[in-house]
Amino acid sequence: MALITKAVRGTRDVLPGESQELRWLERVALETAEAFGYFEIRTPVFEHTELFERSVGDTTDVVQKEMYTFRDKGDRSITLRPEGTAGVARACLEHGLLAEALPQKVSYITTCYRYEKPQSGRQREFTQFGVECFGAASPAADAELISLATTFYATVGLESYRLEINSIGCPACRAHYLDELRKYFRTREDNLCPTCLDRLDRNPMRILDCKSPICAAEAALAPRITEYLCEECAAHFTGVKTLLEQLEIPYMVNPRVVRGLDYYTRTVFEFVSELPQTDGLVIGAGGRYDGLIEELGGQHLPSLGFGLGLDRSWMHLRAAEAALPERRRCDLFLATRGETALAAAARYAFELRGDGVMALYDVTGRSLKAQMKYADKVKARFTAVLGEEELACGTAKLKHMADGSEETISLSNFAEELEQHLLHSEEASLFELFSGFESIKEDS
Repeated sequence: MALITKAVRGTRDVLPGESQELRWLERVALETAEAFGYFEIRTPVFEHTELFERSVGDTTDVVQKEMYTFRDKGDRSITLRPEGTAGVARACLEHGLLAEALPQKVSYITTCYRYEKPQSGRQREFTQFGVECFGAASPAADAELISLATTFYATVGLESYRLEINSIGCPACRAHYLDELRKYFRTREDNLCPTCLDRLDRNPMRILDCKSPICAAEAALAPRITEYLCEECAAHFTGVKTLLEQLEIPYMVNPRVVRGLDYYTRTVFEFVSELPQTDGLVIGAGGRYDGLIEELGGQHLPSLGFGLGLDRSWMHLRAAEAALPERRRCDLFLATRGETALAAAARYAFELRGDGVMALYDVTGRSLKAQMKYADKVKARFTAVLGEEELACGTAKLKHMADGSEETISLSNFAEELEQHLLHSEEASLFELFSGFESIKEDS
């Protein structure tokens, strides 16, 4: 019988085993953020469309082409979030977080939605690890933000990438640059795509971000923003570079990094994969957005943040064959003979699970032989057979599946004795679920 339907194009299912790896990435991301003083915030998956039009910019590809926008039953225009920053800024404003001690630092794991052509590393639903820092104007904040991202990458063992940075200035110095860009591109209007022709008057910097090869070729020779920075913006950018060098974080200045969202000012950056399989793929990016809070109705508040693609980071790690956590194994399988033994197994498993032990028993009515085959398939570390004889004498044989050795264990003290065996097993047990990855942190 054919499937009724398949997953919507541009989305993917995360299967057991894969979810173990992604959950580990998410955990490390949030723990890394906490070490830098960033604490988790969660915002709705959809917002009023105006929020993104005002923050992201109505000349961007995101707003013009990629947003999932619909009218709800109250005839309100609602949009699935295409990125994380705008919703987080709105939430911090709405709940008064920006009136508290500054800087206000928040982190999040969030799904985003953009209607793009699906391809390797680009889906219409994707997951980001993001952080936002509100109320910090110093270049030190920019350098610290970038160091947070590099610390996360080092912790999970992600290598083979480069950091590209740029400054796109402030509204004051950018005005002169935009005039020069218009002059340059007006001599090349015949070679621009229709979208970029529309951008020429409204925001010519968006042309630098166009994916069209023809527009990209014209943009390659365009004036560089770094040549038009005002004194303050130039000093800020120099400060960021100096601090990165002091932190020994390698970088390269790329004047073509402008990012695709209008709220950015001054520092912008991208982490770009250098693996042969994913070369050129942007795995994370961010920058400063000093005018965003004011644009959303708050007071002027220098701010900055980043979004790292967890799907892309995961793809990068897999392509590099990096160490990732294995799917969790069963700690104990209780094979049973008879209804009385089944009830006892259920009680023991319930108690063990309360202590965090992965304990399984048969719930399908298999024969004892079939139960033991199943124990092999789930790679149980230990097995024990329970029947009338074992229940009568109050003991059972605990079998170590790795070497076949057996040891008698008391049923009256079953949970405590089993947990001691798990702790002293040569294999990683429940209690060391992620300990194998501590070495990654130490090596980095």
